[in-house]
Amino acid sequence: GQKVVTGLKRVSTPGLRVYAGVDNLPKVLNGMGIAILSTSKGILTDKEAKAQHVGGEVLAYVW
Repeated sequence: GQKVVTGLKRVSTPGLRVYAGVDNLPKVLNGMGIAILSTSKGILTDKEAKAQHVGGEVLAYVW
């Protein structure tokens, strides 16, 4: 077995919130990773947020 998750980076912290609109959602490793966002529709991945046309607070990157 090969590792599925090789890295994780927390983006927003209590002292520094990072927000992204639907038009500027971050790409993690050119699309090979995912960004996890807290949106008005709940916790979503960047792909789900883009499909639902919502932005939000960027919680973490996973690759």
